[in-house]
Amino acid sequence: MSERPALIKTFSNEAAADMAQQMLQEAGVPAFVLKDDAGGMEPHLQLTGGVRLLVSRADAERAREILENMFSD
Repeated sequence: MSERPALIKTFSNEAAADMAQQMLQEAGVPAFVLKDDAGGMEPHLQLTGGVRLLVSRADAERAREILENMFSD
C-alpha cells in the first residue's frame, strides 16, 4: 500500500503552484500539482477548488520550510 501524499499548500492559480513545485524540485523535494479544471478546458474552476501542491509525508516539513522562505519576502 502506498503512502498518502501531504497537502502542502493550496494556490488560487496554476502558475503559482507550478512555481512552488519548481522551487521544491530544485531543492530535491519531489512535488506534484493537483487541480480539477476539466483538463484545462475550465480554468475558472481553479478559483473555486484551488490548485493543490502535494509531497510525500516524509518531505512535508522540509517542503513547508522551503515554501515559507519563498513566500516570506
